[in-house]
Amino acid sequence: MAVKNKQIRIGIIGAGGIFRSRHFPGLAKIADAEVTAICNRSVASGRKIAQEFKLDPDIMTDPHALIARKDIDAVMIGTWPYMHMPFVLDSLDAGKHTWVQARMAMNLREAKAMYARAEETGLATQICQPPHALGGDYYMRHLISTGYVGDITNVIVRSMNGSLLNPKTPLHWRQIGRYSGLNTMAVGMLVEFVHRWCGYTASVTAQAETFVKQRPAGRGKMGDVERPDTVNVLSTLENGATAVYLFSGAAHCAPNEQIEIYGTKGTLVYHTNVDLRKQKIYGAKSNAAKLAEIKIPKRHQREWTIEQDFIDAIRTGENAESTFYQGVKYMEFTEAVFRSVEQGATVRLPIVD
Repeated sequence: MAVKNKQIRIGIIGAGGIFRSRHFPGLAKIADAEVTAICNRSVASGRKIAQEFKLDPDIMTDPHALIARKDIDAVMIGTWPYMHMPFVLDSLDAGKHTWVQARMAMNLREAKAMYARAEETGLATQICQPPHALGGDYYMRHLISTGYVGDITNVIVRSMNGSLLNPKTPLHWRQIGRYSGLNTMAVGMLVEFVHRWCGYTASVTAQAETFVKQRPAGRGKMGDVERPDTVNVLSTLENGATAVYLFSGAAHCAPNEQIEIYGTKGTLVYHTNVDLRKQKIYGAKSNAAKLAEIKIPKRHQREWTIEQDFIDAIRTGENAESTFYQGVKYMEFTEAVFRSVEQGATVRLPIVD
């Protein structure tokens, strides 16, 4: 359902910090898109961010009224995950092209419902991609597909830091189940890149711990920490490789976040960073004694074009990454992690219930 030869009018629900740091600067570069309306919890917050970026949209506080507007072609949803499914379904039902902030949903059930509705409507849909390994994403796919590592045997993902060690650090909404769902730390974000480069997951065995059980929740009260601060996952991929994931916010001076891919003919190690320009690839063929940096050729470098990708999807009718199907697959992995922890057992994928 491509849209040709018109200005794309966008309504935004939940224009907060991520819109300030990434999405408004991205939208500002697009000549054939305009922000028609912003819906925040308060008029003041909506007006403030609009003025900051010299925008002149209608400022609203009723998201359903924004979705119902006839003068809006596309809706971008930047709320916390607990409102992603309701707003996405309403937006699609109203005939709007729909973009949603990551993580896709609260759980696998919601993600599947969103994907099914998107397939029914044929409208353009997109999930915001994580930046962590985006800069060299295309080149990693190229290196692996052209045989740099040979057959993949092992994948190790390390995402460990000390951000959650201090018990005085206030409770974050991401640690509250009713807001974040099953999403925790960088679990879904990094498995998305593993899926792109190495294939989908076949089984998950997971263990999780929460070392700080309560945190300051404001007004002198303490709140329960409902999401773990350490998650370890042993999994298999559909191609037969093993994949190990180490996630922790309780690891002082841990090595920097990286994705390691080992194969029969070589090794690739991706050093992640939220700044695409600081991401690096290291590699070694089987006859090399140590890793060496592999420069990413300009033709393979990815830039932050998430907002332009969405507008292009509306124009062409071809959905851009992250697609809703990719979102379903990383939510399936996240769901499997939590089921494995709860059941103390291995969970086989795909999950069909």
